[in-house]
Amino acid sequence: MRQYGHAPAHLDEGAGVESLVFRAGPLLCALRLDEIIETMRPLETRALAGTPPFVRGITVLRGVPTPVIDVSRLLGGGTAEPERYLAVRTERGAIALATGEILGMRNVEADATGGHPALLGGGSTRLVAGVGTLGAEPLLLLQSMRAVPDEVWEAAAAAGTPS
Repeated sequence: MRQYGHAPAHLDEGAGVESLVFRAGPLLCALRLDEIIETMRPLETRALAGTPPFVRGITVLRGVPTPVIDVSRLLGGGTAEPERYLAVRTERGAIALATGEILGMRNVEADATGGHPALLGGGSTRLVAGVGTLGAEPLLLLQSMRAVPDEVWEAAAAAGTPS
């Protein structure tokens, strides 16, 4: 069992979970490949009233109205102009994650404990499975994005319904 203070999750060929590594504003993040449907250039996105600040709006993915989540804002890293969208599976359908540069696929080792204890009190901790490194930078290993707040789905459904 890995103890706090010892080498946290890190990138290592042949170990860990196959993940996609990307930027989210100033943050470096990774998400398991089995959660990702596809990557794409940013699509036209329309703002949605009544949603949390991390919701950029709604776009149409393969003919379906889809919420767009700003990963940088979601994790508290501020906003940045998205370079890519990641279509991700959730319990109620796909969402699009607005991200920065995609850095590629890597095997990422993560502890199930959530990494650094200081992260356990923050609002975004339910999203962070662990903290690793890529070179000298911290890497946030994201948990499943399957749980999207009901208010986001309700706003997306309302926006997708013709008036």
